[in-house]
Amino acid sequence: MNDRAALRHKLIQARLDLPNRLELAEYLQEVLRVWLLRRTELTIGAYWPIKGEFDPLPALYRWGEDHPERRIGLPVVDKALGTLRFHVWYPGCPMEEDAYGIPKPKDTEVFEPQLLLVPCVGFGPCGLRLGYGGGFMDRTLAALQPRPATAGIGYAHGFQPMLKAEAHDVPLDAMLTEEGVVWDCNG
Repeated sequence: MNDRAALRHKLIQARLDLPNRLELAEYLQEVLRVWLLRRTELTIGAYWPIKGEFDPLPALYRWGEDHPERRIGLPVVDKALGTLRFHVWYPGCPMEEDAYGIPKPKDTEVFEPQLLLVPCVGFGPCGLRLGYGGGFMDRTLAALQPRPATAGIGYAHGFQPMLKAEAHDVPLDAMLTEEGVVWDCNG
């Protein structure tokens, strides 16, 4: 699949057209909640769902509930570096739109996540993720030291067995879909 832009468009449309997307999202909520039970990280960077993406925030809210030491963050674009910083998010937190029209936390603390939940337009073998093509996540992962653990989140329809890695692609450590844990390099 050489034309990643066309593939992205096709997969986003297929995701939006999933006839049972809400039911699949319920299954994926359960997969994520169970997967998080054995995780030891105290800080998780996530994302605000767009274009039919799975919403991880309900599962994360439950993960953080009654555990004040646990923090959840959402990305804020650093335009100068083309990377993401993660700002604390909590239900009811003040939000504002970023330059792309995506809600982001307003005036909350910045932190380095120990685990990143990464949205996937598609995914392939060996930890390969297909994102939106802006490179923000790959540049962020390359820059974060120490590198956080990463888990891709997406629907099973996005699996592309013939997808090939490009030089800048940073592989994911785990991949979760509504069907379960597709792979987990750490367990």
